[in-house]
Amino acid sequence: MNDDIYEDAIDIITDHALAKPGELLPGIIHLLPVSTRPFFPGQAVPLVMNAKHWSNTIKAAGESSNSILGIILANTATSEDAGAKDLRMVGTACRIHRVQKVDGRLQVLVECLKRFRIEKLLTDKPPFTAQVRYFDEPAEAAKGEIKAYAMAVINTIKELVPLNPLYGEELRMFLDRMGPDDPSHLADFAASLTTANRFQLQEVLEAINLMPRMEKVLVLLNNELELARTQHDIRRSVEERMETQQREFMLREQLKTIQKELGLEKDDRTAELEKFRERLESLTLPAQAQKRLDEEMDKLSILETGSPEYALTRNYIDWITLLPWGRHSQDKLDISTARSALDKDHYGLDDVKSRILEFLAVGIMKGEVNGSIILLVGPPGVGKTSIGKSIAEALGRSFYRFSVGGMRDEAEIKGHRRTYIGAMPGKFIQSMKEAGTENPVIMLDEIDKIGASYHGDPASALLEALDPEQNNDFLDHYLDLRFDLSKVLFVCTANQLDTIPGPLLDRMEVISLSGYIAEEKLQIARRYLLPRQLDRAGLKRSQVKINAATLRAIIDGYARDAGVRRLEKQLGKIVRKAVIKILDGAKTPISVNKEDLKEYLGSPIFRDERNLSGPGVVTGLAWTAMGGATLSIEAARTHSFTRGFKLTGQLGEVMRESAEIAYGYIVGHAEQFGASSEFFEKSFIHLHVPAGATPKDGPSAGITMASALLSLATNRPVRDIAMTGELTLTGQVFPVGGIREKVIAARRAGLKELILPDENRGDFDEVPDHIKKGLKVHFASTFEDVAPLLFAKK
Repeated sequence: MNDDIYEDAIDIITDHALAKPGELLPGIIHLLPVSTRPFFPGQAVPLVMNAKHWSNTIKAAGESSNSILGIILANTATSEDAGAKDLRMVGTACRIHRVQKVDGRLQVLVECLKRFRIEKLLTDKPPFTAQVRYFDEPAEAAKGEIKAYAMAVINTIKELVPLNPLYGEELRMFLDRMGPDDPSHLADFAASLTTANRFQLQEVLEAINLMPRMEKVLVLLNNELELARTQHDIRRSVEERMETQQREFMLREQLKTIQKELGLEKDDRTAELEKFRERLESLTLPAQAQKRLDEEMDKLSILETGSPEYALTRNYIDWITLLPWGRHSQDKLDISTARSALDKDHYGLDDVKSRILEFLAVGIMKGEVNGSIILLVGPPGVGKTSIGKSIAEALGRSFYRFSVGGMRDEAEIKGHRRTYIGAMPGKFIQSMKEAGTENPVIMLDEIDKIGASYHGDPASALLEALDPEQNNDFLDHYLDLRFDLSKVLFVCTANQLDTIPGPLLDRMEVISLSGYIAEEKLQIARRYLLPRQLDRAGLKRSQVKINAATLRAIIDGYARDAGVRRLEKQLGKIVRKAVIKILDGAKTPISVNKEDLKEYLGSPIFRDERNLSGPGVVTGLAWTAMGGATLSIEAARTHSFTRGFKLTGQLGEVMRESAEIAYGYIVGHAEQFGASSEFFEKSFIHLHVPAGATPKDGPSAGITMASALLSLATNRPVRDIAMTGELTLTGQVFPVGGIREKVIAARRAGLKELILPDENRGDFDEVPDHIKKGLKVHFASTFEDVAPLLFAKK
């Protein structure tokens, strides 16, 4: 609708006089749907409508006699969506008094006159028109039951007024137009006061008879009263709480002022500075650190306590004063105490304990144990972390451990610069704060799994901290002060050496923990693991009995790995199931025998590793991050249509090259070892290394693969013997690594005879005697030394 037409509508509307009592209203009127709530007779109500959608309706109503407009509730979410079928049947006839257009919206002031019911809808789209029938409101004074209801309504409104001042304003406006003795308009007014939903209010509007209307209104009023009381209680509770807090704040501030005037209390800044000075009394700071600290404390004394710089400076001083500058713990320089501490929590590992005791003995002889870096390397579950704790206990030093596995940001090592929000010192400074002395034992766990990213290389950042020639002046980015780490004993742990950077590895003293054989595991289970699991479950040691034969069966069938972590988990599972039996009323002690293991632990996880036999099958020895393992290698002749060689089993590049070398060597020297050279000329050979799902790599299976090919070519099975060694094209057997782990794996698998490279004699001699006991070992320098050992003598 354009502005000229709209202004005409205003003129037409404002020409009409106000409604007069008993005035006759037209039988056909225009309808205006509303979606919020219905209107009641006796009200003057402002409406805000969409000008684009409802201008024609307002104009048509203004041009009609008396400017009467029927306002009716629609069932839709908005009035613009309302269709003819969405209109309720009862509405309120209103007279338009004023229309204004502001920002595309129509502001309409209407006076509500009478209820009406739609008799017939004349149009089914805007502007809606309808033939209506009006209902006159009863004019006589209230009597009898209606009067009682009217009094109840009035009394409820009186209770509402003190709870919300808005109700009082609405009541004043009603009394200016109507009297309290008019029950019909009183009921409508009371309904309009409530916050009931539009459909509840529509029910009141549709209640033409006064008595049902009064009943509905009284219910809505009582609901509104309960809601208003609840809101009032909540508001009063909040106000009381705020008043209490304000009162306490004012009293506290007054008390501070009085105490300050009397010299009894200092402000927060002064108290902080005195606390820092008290800490400094027990510390010995270097001159550089003392100078920096004095500057920072002078700055803190003039900063406002509410400023961001105050918090940053305060935290910085707090970190400096919490570090153990010049504070040392007294070392226990007693070799027998150190030996007892290591023996208390660890069975076996005699060579490892000897290396550690040698290191400690030098410090004891000098009178102090200097800072150093020890690297404990071994498979999971062999006790690397607990050995670090035992070293700290043996020396009487505090112990702090943190893991560097997966660390990718060098700031975690050397700290963040103070320019960053939330900056913190690095892990080393944090550990010194927690330890409380300058000479703790700090353990860096999983150092072989440290990462690198665009944030920096943490492994490179460790070089300064772990270098005895540099760490006496370790510089943390947050402190920006030199701190002495030279007296710290660093103990690092790793599962393998390959992933540790060379410069970092060069700074460490490497001690290998190879793993445990079955007898060692048996003693560890009896002395440490089983008692610990019983204590955790709240059981006495007499309530659950597991004999040695059962423990051996658990070790062989369920926990054959190098460490004892899996063994402890299996024992924990048995103890938990025993607890259930005890709670169910079973008699104690509960004895667990070999025959019961399937019930407690299910089917065995491990089978006999040497379950493959026949021509072309040989057992090799391998090293993995989990320790040593036996490896069966199979060679088979698949067909004789063509000559060829195929490899399977997820072999790495180095292992594939070893297989090619072994194939080439055996083909070239077949007749020397009693095999027919024609066999390979007409054979397609397939060499497989189980298990196919496990990746494998390394050169140590060279003689094993060559032996498998020789066994296949001669059609003779290899004896019960295991081997390891790298093979060259000329038949030389080169040394390999992981001899100790491989020997332990052979013992674990029940193998009694081994072939090792001759240059690994020294490595074999370092293997403890109790592991070598009962083993027959052959040392080979060429494959010609290996071949005679493979087959049983005829």
